[in-house]
Amino acid sequence: MTEPLDLFASDPTDTADPPPDLETLRARAAGCTACELYHDTTGTVFGSGPPQARLVMVGEQPGDQEDRQQAPFVGPAGRLLDEALDEAGVARDDAYVTNAVKHFNFRYQGKRRIHETPKAGHIKACRPWLDAELALVKPQVLLTLGATAGKALLGSSFRITAERGEPRAWNDMTLVPTIHPSAILRADPARGQDRDEMFAGFVADLKVAGDLLS
Repeated sequence: MTEPLDLFASDPTDTADPPPDLETLRARAAGCTACELYHDTTGTVFGSGPPQARLVMVGEQPGDQEDRQQAPFVGPAGRLLDEALDEAGVARDDAYVTNAVKHFNFRYQGKRRIHETPKAGHIKACRPWLDAELALVKPQVLLTLGATAGKALLGSSFRITAERGEPRAWNDMTLVPTIHPSAILRADPARGQDRDEMFAGFVADLKVAGDLLS
């Protein structure tokens, strides 16, 4: 079993044995068996983006397309995220994008793989990888996308409806929570959810994060 807690076992002050870089972490994470999700997926979906990005975006977990393509936010939610970032004036190419959980948690519905919300144990198993990514990238602004990502970093008391779009100090960064773009894709008018209004609110939250970078 991979032991992610040993990622930074080496002394970071020892120049003869420096801590791993992102590519080394990605290679190590590829063999992670810290929870059961690795069994039926294509593999670990690690973060991607500039190694010194000033903005890190953290989502929940990879979806079906992300698992198949082995890259974060490349499916429908990723395309919506790109659209919102463009409207907010934030360049995705300048951001590092990752997830709180690195494997796809799903159930089968016929031949389709249907998203399942990660459990607390999955988040805990992946937390050392996320911590290691943040320690290496050292972003100025951290944007959490969705309740799972927010709770992964802020604790179980986090409530996205009450706290979204509100910057807060978190370690040496400024954290801005917002909704996950998949929530917009699932908008249900029968429940009073207007997709255009949700998208506009999402863009507004992204602008808050972008303004902190300027």
